[in-house]
Amino acid sequence: MKKHLVMAVVPFLAFGCGDDLVDADGDGIADGVREPDSVTVVTPANPKGTVSGQVLSTDLRPLGGVTVEMTIGSSAEAVSASTDDKGNFTYTNVPAGSNVLLTFSMAGYATLRATAQVPSSAGNVPINNGNASFGPITLARLNGTLNFLVVTPQGRPAAGARATLEATPAGSISAGDVPSTSTGTAVSSVVVEATANEQGLVTFTGIPSASEMARLRNGSGQFKLWVSPMDSNGDGIPETGGYVSSYTGTEMVNNSTTRLISLPYSRPQNVPLSIESSNVASLRGAAADMHPLRNLVRVGEPIHVYFNQPIQQGSLLVRMTNEDARESLGVTATVNNGGYSATINPGVTVDGEEYNLDLRAVSAEGGSLYSAVGYFFAGAATGPAQATAIAESRYHETSTTLPTSGQLNLGENVYVYFTHPIASKVTSGHRVQVFFNIDLNNSGMLGDAVGEKGFLTGFDLTEDEPVAPLHTTTPIENPVFPVTKSGYTSRFRFAYPGPNNPNLLGTEITVGFSNLARRGAVGTYENIWGQPLTTDVAMMGIGVHPAAP
Repeated sequence: MKKHLVMAVVPFLAFGCGDDLVDADGDGIADGVREPDSVTVVTPANPKGTVSGQVLSTDLRPLGGVTVEMTIGSSAEAVSASTDDKGNFTYTNVPAGSNVLLTFSMAGYATLRATAQVPSSAGNVPINNGNASFGPITLARLNGTLNFLVVTPQGRPAAGARATLEATPAGSISAGDVPSTSTGTAVSSVVVEATANEQGLVTFTGIPSASEMARLRNGSGQFKLWVSPMDSNGDGIPETGGYVSSYTGTEMVNNSTTRLISLPYSRPQNVPLSIESSNVASLRGAAADMHPLRNLVRVGEPIHVYFNQPIQQGSLLVRMTNEDARESLGVTATVNNGGYSATINPGVTVDGEEYNLDLRAVSAEGGSLYSAVGYFFAGAATGPAQATAIAESRYHETSTTLPTSGQLNLGENVYVYFTHPIASKVTSGHRVQVFFNIDLNNSGMLGDAVGEKGFLTGFDLTEDEPVAPLHTTTPIENPVFPVTKSGYTSRFRFAYPGPNNPNLLGTEITVGFSNLARRGAVGTYENIWGQPLTTDVAMMGIGVHPAAP
């Protein structure tokens, strides 16, 4: 037993004590120490492997002279080799377990990149080193040409249209030949660009032919075409939309005619022209856009309108009038951004007043007409410069003969104009009322009759939002254009119930907002900024509207 033990230890002592031992064959074992055989295997300290494969054309003919660059792991330096006449290549002494990237390239053929992992153990290492086998690799020949004829939505040649064609895959790798211990992937595509000539013809060269693509992946190789949107005048706004489509190699072989590409409009044609956004939201016409706070325009600020598609440059018409549509006001409008937007500059506006707009435009894509009537209020969203008050009060004279003319008579309307449009938010049916600071019933005291200041009830003040000028002149004035009611108005009125009284024209009238709660009303009135009106407002004297004919 001792004899055998000593003999077994000697070789290891010799290996450990030798200073000149070498490993010329790179198997991780010092030369002359032990010869591996089928019975005794000594595992090397740093096992090595190989990377090999074969490169073919798509018709399975060997490709000699293909450059094969290999990058190992994260190494920045690649090593290079070439395939022999049979298309074969081999790399030896590749560290086992390493990840490798191979790049296959050859003039006139598509480039392919593939990755795999060299096995860390296979067979009886190192007698049969672990091998990462790539192949067969197939590369497509770049001798094809494809033509496309591109036209605009109006049927004209799309001269200058830029297009890109991608052929993918332009090569393949048989994953079945990569050992199960490897994780092989391959990427190969060809991307070329071209520009349409004066006739709209786009020609792609230096690509795989249709038959080449048909042979790859059992006919699943395909061409993918992109045509960019066209901006002929360089204003940053495309006049046409883009185009994307795919064609299989088999499809192109079956029908090799030049394909006609009709570019779409930059916006779908089944969508009518509309306003997508504006700081005067009422122009959109949606119920949610009618609130005054969505239609406030600061004095001196322009109105911005954004369309869902470009409009014709000369088609924009904008008119503007005041609240009662009596007077045509100055306004200018310009079309911007290739027809996608417009800037409207109102003339002189007054803080807190309401204005009406009439807007019409024609789409540059299909000719659909957009027409809208909206309104806006001059002012900032932060609130009014002054509190809401009575601007003026006038009665409408219905008598032209003495003694009834020149006094407030039974049935005549008294109009009360506020400095800001207001609306009732009372839910109980009550209206705000007007009171006179005078003894209407001649009782000798104030506040003991309907309509007298200090009494609980007065004369109901009714909203009289105008849609046309008040009929006070000859001939009758028509509105500048039909206007849309906003639900807020600065004009209210009440019918005087009598008796005839010449003294009422010079007395004070009060609008009793504070009286609503005492009468059991739920809610109150508010102005265009959403501020509730809870304090009475008063004015001295009543003017006169001329008698209507």
